[in-house]
Amino acid sequence: MHDDRSLVEARLKRVLQERIRPAVYPESIPLDVEVWTAPGEPVPVDEGLAGPTAPIATGDRWGAPWGTSWFRVTGTVPQEWAGRTVEALLDIGFNETSPGFQCEGLVYRPDGSPVKGLNPRNQWVRVGAPAAGGEEVLLHIEAASNPNVHSGGNPFEPTPLGDIETAGSEPQYTLGRMELAVLDECVWNLIQDLEVLGELMEQLPLDAGRRWEILRAVSHALDVIDLQDVNGTAEAARAQLAGVLATPAQETAHRISAVGHAHIDSAWLWPLRETVRKVARTTANMTALLEDEPDFVFAMSQAQQFAWIKEHRPEVYAKVKKAVADGRFVPSGGMWVESDTNMPGSEAMARQFVHGKRFFLDEFGIENDEAWLPDTFGFAAGLPQIIKAAGSKWLLTQKISWSKINKFPHHTFNWEGIDGTRIFTHFPPIDSYNVVMDGAQIAHAARNFKEKGVARRSLAPTGFGDGGGGTTREMIAKAARLRSLEGSATVEWETPADFFAKAEAEYANPPVWVGELYLELHRATLTSQAKTKQGNRRSEHLLREAELWAATAAVRTGASYPYERLDRIWKTVLLHQFHDILPGSSIAWVHREARKTYDAVAAELTGIIESAQRALAGEASGGSALVFNAAPHARAGVAAGGAGPVTGSGGTELRAREGGGHVLDNGLLRVEIDGRGLVVSAYDIAAGRESVAPGEAANLLQIHPDFPNQWDAWDVDSFYRNTVTDLTELDELTPLEGESAAVRVVRTFGASKVTQLLTLAPGAKRLDIDTEVDWHETEKFLKAAFPLDVHAERYASETQFGHVYRATHTNTSWEAAKFEACNHRFVQLEEPGWGVALVNDSTYGHDVTRTVRAADAGTTTTVRVSLLRAPRYPDPQTDQGVHTFRHALVPGAAIGDAVREGYLINLPERRVTGTGEVAPLVTVDNDAVVVSAVKLADDESGDLVVRLYESHGGRARARVGVDLGVGGIAVTDLLERPLADVPRPELDNGAVTLSLRPFELITLRLTRV
Repeated sequence: MHDDRSLVEARLKRVLQERIRPAVYPESIPLDVEVWTAPGEPVPVDEGLAGPTAPIATGDRWGAPWGTSWFRVTGTVPQEWAGRTVEALLDIGFNETSPGFQCEGLVYRPDGSPVKGLNPRNQWVRVGAPAAGGEEVLLHIEAASNPNVHSGGNPFEPTPLGDIETAGSEPQYTLGRMELAVLDECVWNLIQDLEVLGELMEQLPLDAGRRWEILRAVSHALDVIDLQDVNGTAEAARAQLAGVLATPAQETAHRISAVGHAHIDSAWLWPLRETVRKVARTTANMTALLEDEPDFVFAMSQAQQFAWIKEHRPEVYAKVKKAVADGRFVPSGGMWVESDTNMPGSEAMARQFVHGKRFFLDEFGIENDEAWLPDTFGFAAGLPQIIKAAGSKWLLTQKISWSKINKFPHHTFNWEGIDGTRIFTHFPPIDSYNVVMDGAQIAHAARNFKEKGVARRSLAPTGFGDGGGGTTREMIAKAARLRSLEGSATVEWETPADFFAKAEAEYANPPVWVGELYLELHRATLTSQAKTKQGNRRSEHLLREAELWAATAAVRTGASYPYERLDRIWKTVLLHQFHDILPGSSIAWVHREARKTYDAVAAELTGIIESAQRALAGEASGGSALVFNAAPHARAGVAAGGAGPVTGSGGTELRAREGGGHVLDNGLLRVEIDGRGLVVSAYDIAAGRESVAPGEAANLLQIHPDFPNQWDAWDVDSFYRNTVTDLTELDELTPLEGESAAVRVVRTFGASKVTQLLTLAPGAKRLDIDTEVDWHETEKFLKAAFPLDVHAERYASETQFGHVYRATHTNTSWEAAKFEACNHRFVQLEEPGWGVALVNDSTYGHDVTRTVRAADAGTTTTVRVSLLRAPRYPDPQTDQGVHTFRHALVPGAAIGDAVREGYLINLPERRVTGTGEVAPLVTVDNDAVVVSAVKLADDESGDLVVRLYESHGGRARARVGVDLGVGGIAVTDLLERPLADVPRPELDNGAVTLSLRPFELITLRLTRV
């Protein structure tokens, strides 16, 4: 037989596109349309329905950026259409290539009840099936004219459209087809048949008989179609395809569990307020689809998004609650938002699960076993323990498939965290969280799956996402045809829990990945939008203080504990840890609002802290200054979690340095600052060790060009290091006398200015570095370098409830890929017996490199802190303006010193005038065991909750004392529920003795009497 494969395949594409698809709606009539444009921000539904409208026609422009227009659509079903399926086709100006990134709509009935959402791939509204002739149609559309800031030939082109304050008022959209039309369901089904078979055919080997069977069936179907009467011959064409569609899949076929999905970024290229409406549109669509499709299952994560529609769109939420009760709309993930997991602190990461799981329990009586994070930019090694402590046991993500250098070796595996906890984890081999049931995707999942031979199941999150939209009826129809089809993987709709249970059951001994899941991409998200990151870090520590002092005041003085306020503030902070807010990859509007929000959070938490401290300190009149120490370690004679009198600690000598510059000496450290304002020596006097590498200078500011190949706010590419400028030119070098002697250094470069204050406090074995940068550069990367005289093959970076080690060398491509990495409060490296730490109050990105010196063959290990970037997309003004940072160099620091100094720099002492000391509520006799939270229980019972963890990476035994009457004590999960399989600790004279594994976290709940 002659090879006519290419001929038939080309014929299929053209006939499908030019004849069959246009025949889906064989008859149509125009609808009458009027519009009212709401002034300012979106209005309530009843106000939108009642707005004064004016006529608008197809082809007219509408919609200023970020505006809202209410369309009123009317028409009458022709009598001759009676008994047929009729739909309204509502194209408000869509571009079909980018659903979720442009205009969108939510259709309402006149009574204000929601019908469904509109997006480029979902423009229809069912009017009748069958329709009644003469039926009047009246629909309202709340249409959002969101600009597409990610479009055009260059999707990363800077644009002012990302902020309503700069976007202008030019209409963004042209009203398209607004019609009533008859749907030919036979033609519609023919399209699904041909698409499934045509896409499968293209994925099969050329020498596979199945490919040719499909080709012949398609050819016969095309032969029987009358191109001038597609509607009249569609049924005959479908009959030609029935045989090949009925052939079942092989028993050994890969099995795909499809889960309806609409990954909705809680903010990204749209502001938070728009996400509220995106969620309403998508959930309205999905609840409608669930009513029509009995096999369909839809999952939605992020408790915050459920809370939004509960508050702002109760009419939509009512449908969601019903669908959840029916078991087919599945709350998933058990987190408040799909957060970043690299930068959130220990308690914040824990509270993501606490607030997410509790919302789902309270609202739906559902508890998740899975964490659901398909789009997060890498996963910190402390996360497995947190997932388990929250009562979950599974994790799903696909983001690691985006890595650019190394291919991750597993799709289903056990992920082991820093404490040894293992979580059963799945990476969908389909490599997408926006699956559309395309044949190429299905085939890729089966080919790509790395567990072949030992496992056969994978998951496919199915639906349009990022900007929402969700699953479509076309995707469901294609999945139905793929349920069992020879040559294809099988597809079945299942809940995440059903998938994980089956996947775990079939794979008894999966491989193990130990340590962080590092994404070899989007590394610059550790630095972009510095003020957002500072706001997060500051908020996390203010929340620690507020809970600690409010709980102490409640127990000691009977003061009211601010349950509701703390709950609300935590949820605000958790929301802003979403994986496009905290990482700095959202539009300008998002970050402008985030700065205001963080300021408000700081003000409210400061008020809570000060109120509690005043209650504890007693009368101010006649009192003396008390230092309140919220850190988990003693400082200046004041116990952790307590308050005591201010004590002196000597002074610091400031003298001129031979050759220029200044010397700071407090008897513990001697720091030399040369005539350039650079630190050329940081000498540990007791150890007799120099920190700074010979011939090098620390606190050296360096600037690089920073123009990645794509994803400007997200990425820094390794070639940025090829060009560097050391900032050594000096404007000012001024010694400052005082109890804490200091040197001020001022430099200008480009259009920017930096002022640094280098301070050596009395009794402190650290050099404090306060940096203020008035930053006005573009596409530049600013770092501070600390070349250290330390030979170390690895270094420690703090992460949640511990630290993770990374290599200082680049032996393999896996190590070389980590050229920018995340730390929390510290980075520490050491030789046996002596080390150095660099601690910070608000930065996350860093790099560590090593070289061998020619002069003495010694090793220089350079730690560089990432301070600022200046990408122009999606925010053209990223990080422009004044920024302040605090770092400290800690010579002689072991890991315990790094932990302590990291907390101290983030929890500065507070001084309050009062009449007496405040004893801590909780004491721990082992500095390796750190208290991460002291609070009252969330259920408002008055019980005290204490969370601790082992921080050094070794085993620890600690006696935990509590200064209050205790009626009972229990070890709990993160949701403060007693763990049935853990014995209750025994109280001994007001204390309990605990034995902790390396990095183990323990939550204690104490009943007060």
